[in-house]
Amino acid sequence: MDCPACGAPLTIEVGAEQPLSTSLRDAVLTAEPDERLEITRACWDCGWQEVRQVRVESIDTTAGDETAVERAALIDKITDEPAAIESVDTLEETLAAIRRQRATDPATTDTDDATE
Repeated sequence: MDCPACGAPLTIEVGAEQPLSTSLRDAVLTAEPDERLEITRACWDCGWQEVRQVRVESIDTTAGDETAVERAALIDKITDEPAAIESVDTLEETLAAIRRQRATDPATTDTDDATE
């Protein structure tokens, strides 16, 4: 985001109670209902400054699909394992084993083919 007065880059600070490194996104996502966030945009080149206040009116959350959440957690765990393997041969063997399993498992569907 550029300064409207001089075109230099702006810094964004989110409230005095937040650490300087807090992003606007993080501040909004951790805010409580009816909390006010003060956002300051400032230009260090020309001194232009703008302060805005945002009030979080309400927070609606959804639990999500339990199966999808479990699947995503398992995928994270599974992808962490190969990342720790140094041997290329072991990685190739692992990939071959996964492909063999997919080929013999009737419950497995290839989602790439379904979208084409």
